[in-house]
Amino acid sequence: MTFQNPSLSEQRAILKNAKTIAVVGLSDKPERTSYQVAKVMQEAGYRIIPVNPHADEILGEKAVKQLTDIKEHVDIVNVFRRSEFLPEVAEDFVQIDADVFWAQLGLVNEKAAQYLNEKNYPVIMDRCIKVAYQELV
Repeated sequence: MTFQNPSLSEQRAILKNAKTIAVVGLSDKPERTSYQVAKVMQEAGYRIIPVNPHADEILGEKAVKQLTDIKEHVDIVNVFRRSEFLPEVAEDFVQIDADVFWAQLGLVNEKAAQYLNEKNYPVIMDRCIKVAYQELV
């Protein structure tokens, strides 16, 4: 199986309908890409839920240690973890029954994609959510 992202129109619809983004691997350091991307998405009106076991608060939001600690509905799980960790994050994603799995630029894992596709979850990989937002919305 060769992974393929949803069409640009599907990505646009995902971004327009989403309200809450859980960011796995969100750094509390402003110079890190994850922080900069999440900050732009927060400024665009999305609620950010930081997922970082080493932080209490990021971008003014209470951080959780892991995805499965989130008790509310999540529209998009945006992942900033290395590709080899994506299957593990995908399993947690299914446990919280979020809507869309989105792995940042440079991150692809066929096993995670296949697992999520078999469960009928939309998967976007190797695409920056901030760039997609700026291009599509």
